[in-house]
Amino acid sequence: MRTEIRPADPVEAAPSGMARVVPGANNAERITRLFGLCIGFGYLGYLLLLSPSIAALMPYVASWWTPVTIVVVFGPGAVLAVVARRGSLATTRRVAAVAALSFFVGVITFPLAWNGVALPSAVGMWLAAFPGLASMAAVVAWPGVAAFVQMVVACVSVQVLEFVAHDGQRATALLPNICFAVMFCSLFVFGVMMSIRTGRILDETTDETHATAAAAAAVDARSVERERFDALIHDSVMSTLLAASRPGTTDVPALATGTLAELDEIRAGVETDRPFSLSRAVVHLRATAAAADAGARFAVAVDERGAGASDDPIPAEAVRAVGAAVAEALRNSLRHAGKDAHRAVEGTVGPSSIEVAVTDDGAGFDPSSVSARRLGIAVSIRGRMDRLPGGSARIESVPGSGTTVRLDWERP
Repeated sequence: MRTEIRPADPVEAAPSGMARVVPGANNAERITRLFGLCIGFGYLGYLLLLSPSIAALMPYVASWWTPVTIVVVFGPGAVLAVVARRGSLATTRRVAAVAALSFFVGVITFPLAWNGVALPSAVGMWLAAFPGLASMAAVVAWPGVAAFVQMVVACVSVQVLEFVAHDGQRATALLPNICFAVMFCSLFVFGVMMSIRTGRILDETTDETHATAAAAAAVDARSVERERFDALIHDSVMSTLLAASRPGTTDVPALATGTLAELDEIRAGVETDRPFSLSRAVVHLRATAAAADAGARFAVAVDERGAGASDDPIPAEAVRAVGAAVAEALRNSLRHAGKDAHRAVEGTVGPSSIEVAVTDDGAGFDPSSVSARRLGIAVSIRGRMDRLPGGSARIESVPGSGTTVRLDWERP
């Protein structure tokens, strides 16, 4: 027997059995792209803010150094803003790596371009203003250890240049300046690291949730098959034997033929999406309800008004979806309604509609106060019924007055 198992959606939980589906996404990639975009705009912002400092330093360096350094240092950062938005993640990381490394081009070439005249205190080494931004680009490109090393090297190198190029700097101030630069940049660098790491953890958790949901779906599918066989034994085999034990019974051959046909289908592995007759649909609903809560009162019957169309089969998808939703509603009631609550499954099954209500007289809840961060029945009941053509589900509950889950299906 083959049963289709659909991948489960990630869910956010609700303590009383209500939840909402969260669209699947690669959170680590989305966060990485967002930081790439912010870092790219950060480079453009620093270029504007540092324009006076860049102009003030130009008399002390060779004429080629300033335009070359601006293009080499700020160019990859500007490109990063575009690539993070439009390009692939791999391209974003490569451009971020170039931005992190190109910062050192300005640092390495400064001693070659500097004319040796000591910088006055009013003129700053503008590269020393944003080593942390280049290190944040390194976090986007590389693992955390490599990015941390890049940050330390960048901070130390620009502070050394500041010390060497300025006149009258005290040697005792170099180490405190380096420590301050490293600590200040660490706040931003570690913030980016932790954000991307959180995205990866969320992705791993989502994958585990998908795997668990798929495993649960497989278990549910096997349970449905067992329930199908149990229902066949109880409602067909035993009914046939009971009829045969009664004197004067004339419908034993027909009952036996139908029972043997169903047994042959199970042995041959006939698809379980074969349409249900009205009576088989009720049997299936009874089996799924009993499997979830054997103590629940079951009062679902064939709609007598549709008796003339009783041979019109009901799609298996509709019967199984309603049955699974009934079972989930009962399980949720067992968890949350209270140990003294009584449960009932009532409704009708007709040739063109199914109407079932799962009720309890338990604790109830306020649907509007349910947190969106808790697992519940919204995926298994609302989501399942919403995906069923013609299906719908409503949850009615008041604190202290019990809960009713109404499941409806109409033939499209």
